[in-house]
Amino acid sequence: MMKSNEKLEGMSATSSITEVPDPKALRRSRIKLIALFLVCLSPVLASYFTYYVIQPEGRTNYGSLVQPQLALEGTSALSLDGKPFAMDSLRGKWWFVAVDAPACEKACQDKLYWMRQVRTTTGRERDRVERLWIQTTAGEPASSLLAEHEGLQRAVLDAGLRTKLEQAARQTFGEQARIEDHVMILDPLGNLMMMYPKDANPSKVKKDIIKLLKASRVG
Repeated sequence: MMKSNEKLEGMSATSSITEVPDPKALRRSRIKLIALFLVCLSPVLASYFTYYVIQPEGRTNYGSLVQPQLALEGTSALSLDGKPFAMDSLRGKWWFVAVDAPACEKACQDKLYWMRQVRTTTGRERDRVERLWIQTTAGEPASSLLAEHEGLQRAVLDAGLRTKLEQAARQTFGEQARIEDHVMILDPLGNLMMMYPKDANPSKVKKDIIKLLKASRVG
């Protein structure tokens, strides 16, 4: 009986010992995780490198690069019903982003029109590009306007997001810049990476977006 008790006590003591992880195994796991992260990130980094660093002679970019890039991770606008609209939900696609009032006067209508047209003219790549209208205030635009822009996503600007976008516009176009004047491009990682001048030329925008899509396998 004593031998049985001793055996049970020995088993209990053995089972209570916690295994110490092998440092080499932990290091290998970390290296694999870092490598996987870099593999996922590399297509977008490659598109930027190709587009902005490897510049063939005579090539110019029409859009202005936002420097530094504005990461919108963790930033929210408002949905049309007043609930938080996570900008993270836009990851995985390239987005044209316009900011304007729900009344949408002529300049606003022009932006929405060329955003739609440029997306359409990318042909079979158009599913990689989406459009977002961030309204400066809550309100319902004219139904006739919305009918012209099937698939257009909408949200409402909040104070925090306005501050970030205005900062990016001023860094890119000067202190007098207004976010309502500039269509922006959001990349598949959720970074605001490019802005276009007021009254942008759609043909030149199209050339930019086609080059970005060609250089990137993400989105």
